Amino acid sequence: MNLREGHISTDGSMDGVVIAGHFQEDDSYVTKRPAGREDWLILYTLGGQGYVRTSDGERFCSSGEVALIKPGTAHQYGTVAGGSWQFVWAHFSARDLEASLLPVDALTIQQLESGQVRKRVYRAFRHMISDLRERPDYWRELAMGSLRDILMLLAQRRNRKLDPRIEETLHYLTLHMRESVRIELLARTVGLSASRLSHMFKASTGASIIDTLNRMRIRQAALYLEHTDRTASEVAYEVGFHNYNHFILQFKKWYGESPSAYKKRLEGITGNQ
Repeated sequence: MNLREGHISTDGSMDGVVIAGHFQEDDSYVTKRPAGREDWLILYTLGGQGYVRTSDGERFCSSGEVALIKPGTAHQYGTVAGGSWQFVWAHFSARDLEASLLPVDALTIQQLESGQVRKRVYRAFRHMISDLRERPDYWRELAMGSLRDILMLLAQRRNRKLDPRIEETLHYLTLHMRESVRIELLARTVGLSASRLSHMFKASTGASIIDTLNRMRIRQAALYLEHTDRTASEVAYEVGFHNYNHFILQFKKWYGESPSAYKKRLEGITGNQ
């Protein structure tokens, strides 16, 4: 089967995302670039298996893996013999990107072990391809924003190297921030005992699960106080605190003042501008 979708150019510009697409190819598919390209190439494997060959040898790309090929790198890539390869990809210029978002090696292949991260990367690719194809207002900026999201997720994992079960735990806390989180249930969700998860989480992040959850809630509360007209008690309930006194104590712990004082101080700053 040969599926090719979203093969879109940006009028030959070398700024931002130059071209992107979604392919599904049989083992007759191969691309050879003896002199490399002037831009970066990113490939994200959705299914099957492909390979990338450089002067350093051959490496395989399986489901959930992202490959990044540096400009000027001689390379060849294609579908592994006897199989098929489904992947999304993009060529892009890194001129306006921070150097920290990109690896230094000619070829980098990263495994995305977390299911939620895989979904986020795929959604970002789909948005990028759609924006390049439909070209709505600010389509270049939107496409580059999606690419930046992907590169930040990859850079985050290269630098942090968290256990995927800790990543899943952090994502779960984000999704269920307003709810009462039971560590026993959370531990079963990521395949660990409650005690083992608690120990690994504290060792990896420097904070307990409950402290991390409360910090997420308080950060969100501070944003509500800063950007909405909601009262402190309304905000407390909105972010998941059902005991207002506990909310005040947690807010003071992280911001050094009560939520009411925080909001009043911000209003004073705004009024003086």
